[in-house]
Amino acid sequence: MENTYVLTLSCPDRPGIVHAVSGFLFERGGNIEEAAQYNDHATGLFFMRVQFACTQLSQAELLEQLTAFAAPFQMQMGLHPLAQPMRTVIFVSKEGHCLNDLLFRWKSGLLPLDIRAIVSNHRDFYQLAASYNVPFHHIPVTAATKPQAEAKQLEIIRGEGAELVVLARYMQVLSNDLCRELAGRAINIHHSFLPSFKGAKPYYQAHDRGVKLIGATAHYVTADLDEGPIIEQDVARVDHTDTVEDLTALGRDTESQVLARAVKWHGEHRVLLNGHKTVVFK
Repeated sequence: MENTYVLTLSCPDRPGIVHAVSGFLFERGGNIEEAAQYNDHATGLFFMRVQFACTQLSQAELLEQLTAFAAPFQMQMGLHPLAQPMRTVIFVSKEGHCLNDLLFRWKSGLLPLDIRAIVSNHRDFYQLAASYNVPFHHIPVTAATKPQAEAKQLEIIRGEGAELVVLARYMQVLSNDLCRELAGRAINIHHSFLPSFKGAKPYYQAHDRGVKLIGATAHYVTADLDEGPIIEQDVARVDHTDTVEDLTALGRDTESQVLARAVKWHGEHRVLLNGHKTVVFK
């Protein structure tokens, strides 16, 4: 695992890209262990994820040579050591089911993460954080103190070197500036099947409309509320006898599973941005 990497790339589509990438790795002693590709005919873009082992070059040497290789193809490219878990900070408010699920999966070795901190605008889960030996930061947020609170949050994110921020039912809207700072590395779980029932109290909206399916959506955070690129979704069946409380209780399991899948795929570098959509190499 020490010499195993994940290469992700996207570029304008043209013949010979797969041949060029595999040839580049072969010439440097690379052994491809897993590969996936996608051609988006609507945008003319090509996407690829390659997992490979290479002992002949260091990571720095690989990255330098890959950067030169990528330039003629106009590639956006990333090289990630497989053995290095992704440094992560989790935000939460007063609903702890997603946080609890992520922590359990992480400690069970099911998520390729290094959870560095938990940030909350309430104190409810400091004991849960302590039971997993994760630092807990209580940062209250009001309309008047939001800029100062976000400055503290950003200080923690930067201080921990976080590559991923997970909004595990963090019921605060991030400012445009913070959204831009975290672009492509902040995942939110929204408790509805987007684009239906955006914003606050989606289970109330769903109940009011008499839906027969409720859902959950994990998506990247953008300045446009609940409109970021979607990573994963799922649904649960309900009927006319279910109350709002029933929908909320049933939805917790769906939310937890959807968020865990999205976080796992992101941590394994299986999610590539494609404009306002994503390419997910499962």
